[in-house]
Amino acid sequence: MAIQFNASERATLGVEWELQLVDLHTRHLRQEAQQVLGELPDLSETPAHPPLRHELMQCTVEVVTGICETVDEAKSDLARTIGRLDEVLEPRGAALLCAGTHPLDDWRDQTLSPVQRYGELIDQMQWLARRILTFGVHVHVGVRSQEKAIPILNALAKYLPHFLALTASSPFWSGHDTGLASSRSIVFGALPTAGPPPHLPHWGAFEDYMATLLRAGTISSIKEVWWDVRPHPDFGTIEIRMFDGIPTLREVGMAAALSQSLVSLFDQQLDRGYGLPAPPSWVVADNKWRATRYGLDARVITDEHGTTVPLRDDLFELIRELEPVAARLGCADDLDVASEILDKGASYERQRAVIEQGGTLNDVVDALAAEFRAGGIGPTTGTGTPAARTAPDDAGGNDGRHHPPRNRGPSHAGA
Repeated sequence: MAIQFNASERATLGVEWELQLVDLHTRHLRQEAQQVLGELPDLSETPAHPPLRHELMQCTVEVVTGICETVDEAKSDLARTIGRLDEVLEPRGAALLCAGTHPLDDWRDQTLSPVQRYGELIDQMQWLARRILTFGVHVHVGVRSQEKAIPILNALAKYLPHFLALTASSPFWSGHDTGLASSRSIVFGALPTAGPPPHLPHWGAFEDYMATLLRAGTISSIKEVWWDVRPHPDFGTIEIRMFDGIPTLREVGMAAALSQSLVSLFDQQLDRGYGLPAPPSWVVADNKWRATRYGLDARVITDEHGTTVPLRDDLFELIRELEPVAARLGCADDLDVASEILDKGASYERQRAVIEQGGTLNDVVDALAAEFRAGGIGPTTGTGTPAARTAPDDAGGNDGRHHPPRNRGPSHAGA
């Protein structure tokens, strides 16, 4: 089975950002994506690649960039669409925010989008798909040749824990602390064609694997392969899908800069005849779990003998290694936001800090909404934004108060 990879001339960017529609008073999700998109037909009904789209649930809108050359261009593209969304949502008493899950709401209370392919997905996957009340960010990076796609894919698999830990933002599920940094990676990862990519030696092996899945009836299209990192032949990109829902535009820029810098580095190394890292599948899967559970405090496996290092230390070294690449790409400041996250905490840490300081899950929602509005990593002191102090704590029938989780200790082994 031949699959044509429409190679990109450069490491171009495309970003998909799944956003929550939230009621400003109750803090619960609003099932109004169809109405909101209907008020913006110039964004949602363009024939080819609309910048505003449905997702599985009516509480979600997806904002999608065009083909961008730089991280700044991608951020500006996203900001323009979000500005239009805000104009529609403000009169409705609704707002946007983003995290891998909604801290309060339950998947059983959501309304499915009226899109045929989502109905078919539910029919096939049943409970596995019905409970996907999750939100993520996907970053596409252009790859210059078909021959490079699989080696770069294998190399990126080494960095699944890095992608996830920096953006982990789903400690809460249906109003309870899961004890995980990312419950989203568990919920979405339960789909049979999701999870870490298999180790494949070359593009021909990818074609053979897809042909086998199609022949077996496991998938009806290669678009139904939802690996954490996957090639997108139509776009000529590698799509990094490992990121949890990202709360702020600055952090989305960080994820895009990290992705573009890594792909560009690997592309250059292939041109120079270097071999790229290709960790065994068991290491990739184990490291993903460690980041899912412990986030930035994980220890990741670095070789087949089980040697581990603190993920924070590995991230620090990775950022330093990528700085010259990011500088050439014009996204050094965006990449440096990763250092800010290491200092101030990833979203899962910032959300839990609200609870540790005496707040409720209502306050967590308010903090996420405030971060989204501000566009940057906000403070975690106090019990939330002014809205949290004036609105009733029992708005929506759930005060969201829980026992604070254990304080963060030294880096864990992930076992």
